[in-house]
Amino acid sequence: MMDSNSELLTYIHQNSEMGKDTLRQLIGVTNDPGFQLLLQSQFSEYNAVNNISAQKLKARHKNAKDLSPLTKASAYLSINLNTLANKKPSHLSEMIIEGSTMGVIDITRKINEYQMTADKDVIDLAGTLLNIEEKNIEECKKYL
Repeated sequence: MMDSNSELLTYIHQNSEMGKDTLRQLIGVTNDPGFQLLLQSQFSEYNAVNNISAQKLKARHKNAKDLSPLTKASAYLSINLNTLANKKPSHLSEMIIEGSTMGVIDITRKINEYQMTADKDVIDLAGTLLNIEEKNIEECKKYL
């Protein structure tokens, strides 16, 4: 059975992996240099959280569980369909805002769920992920 630290770290790891995968794909879709820089910056933040979560899991003698191939393929196809006809920064921003809004809801729920049982450093990392999601929403609003 997994403990609350491992459960929360696994969630953080998978959530940040989804953010990385999505942004990597959108960076290849957009032709707007300024928007591309924003996406690369957001990618770097998810990547940092993803690496930290993997390190914290390893320190607890747990393996970081990546997203399933089916989840990855489904997300990839969804993004491809969503960007087929419209590759404008305003449309891509809307997609990021929707994804990050779901992320804010999910990570807030997880923080509340594990607040009393997970270690402070794990809760702090969840808070970092929450801040990234909130900042992504604010940054992308400028492109709507």
